[in-house]
Amino acid sequence: MPVPAKGRSRTGGVAFLLAQIGAHAAERFGERIAQLDLTPPQTGLLRAVAAEPGRSQQAVAEQLRIQPSRFVALVDELERRGVLERRRNETDRRLYALHLTPAGEQLMRDIGTLAAAHENEICSALSASERATLRELLQRVADQQGLTPGVHPGFRRFPAR
Repeated sequence: MPVPAKGRSRTGGVAFLLAQIGAHAAERFGERIAQLDLTPPQTGLLRAVAAEPGRSQQAVAEQLRIQPSRFVALVDELERRGVLERRRNETDRRLYALHLTPAGEQLMRDIGTLAAAHENEICSALSASERATLRELLQRVADQQGLTPGVHPGFRRFPAR
């Protein structure tokens, strides 16, 4: 087990360490995706659409728990960039379904590359089996807390642009 740096003691419980590491990881991830001219909320929206293409704007906004007016602004910006498109919903013509464009699919591959590098940097102190164990334990905590899988609750606080 690594020894704390000279003059530093181990303080704080598990919840504090989770918050400390989470804030650090979120900040670093924001810096990484800024290279792609993206914000965390835009990235979260793209991930949600990539995971389930063709869902309505309303369904995606509810999943991400974003206010409708803010959500529309995010979709508008990504549509202007040519990475997301609205299509009439095939089963309900009153709704628009969200889809990635080919440029959006490439952008998701780029995000995936950055995300893998981010994970490797943040977890570099752990072996592969330790990472798997930590992931399993954290997933249990997230489930017990009722967190929505795959949705970062903090990105809603970031400015849209």
